Amino acid sequence: QLVESGGGSVQAGGSLRLSCAARGYTYDTYCMGWFRRPPGKEREGIAVIDSDGDTAYAESLKDRFTISQDNSSNTVDLQMDDLKPEDTAMYYCAAARPTCGDWRFNPAVYYVWGQGTQVTVS
Repeated sequence: QLVESGGGSVQAGGSLRLSCAARGYTYDTYCMGWFRRPPGKEREGIAVIDSDGDTAYAESLKDRFTISQDNSSNTVDLQMDDLKPEDTAMYYCAAARPTCGDWRFNPAVYYVWGQGTQVTVS
């Protein structure tokens, strides 16, 4: 089970830190991703991190978003800075196996999803 937290409302230029807790999900190899679904749009990939510690970002977001993990607490965080109104979306974390590959931003490959957390930027 994946549980997201940290969403909320923020003014443009502000920051939020989302956290994804993996409960009962422990594997030696994995790929964890953050995705979002803006209103009226398709789900899109933001950033991924895997059990090797490798990360990848959507090109348009890499300068403002940072993904990290804490293996001791089984959490994957997404630090979001300089938020813009177009960042308004439902944010989800998801898990896949094994380590992230060329498919890393394809949501269809991920088989465990959290319930999502809303981020609103005004």
